[in-house]
Amino acid sequence: SSSLTEAKEFVKRLRRQTDLCNMVKTVRALLNNNRTVTVLRSGLHAIFNEKSLDVTKDLFQEKFSNPKKQQKNIQLKCLKNFISSLTSSTDIRDLLSCLSSDLQTFVIKPSKSKEAFKEQASDFMLKWNLLLSNVGKILTINRTDSFG
Repeated sequence: SSSLTEAKEFVKRLRRQTDLCNMVKTVRALLNNNRTVTVLRSGLHAIFNEKSLDVTKDLFQEKFSNPKKQQKNIQLKCLKNFISSLTSSTDIRDLLSCLSSDLQTFVIKPSKSKEAFKEQASDFMLKWNLLLSNVGKILTINRTDSFG
């Protein structure tokens, strides 16, 4: 029974690794295409300039009695940093390093305890996924050329 469980977990990890490798290959090919990167960047900048993400921003606003605890919208900061790092011929490792650095700054270092880290990390992931879903929807509906 335990061997079967371990085998299933191994297969899941292997599939995830294969999916990540395939995604990296695709992203590398896209990053080497100057036109694709330029169109994607312009589409992403347009989303911010048109304030298309205002609905998403509203979802991130949390009201706390303590002003020190107000949500800083770190997901948007991370996305903007990612976009500024995105240029043609950018190595995917540089983009991942940018995200890693932001996570270190905004999620990992501010955590005072293991429980606080878990809470901050899960909150970040939930809002990051929501943000990227909304960006994808906006690009799909309003900026189809950004998908190359």
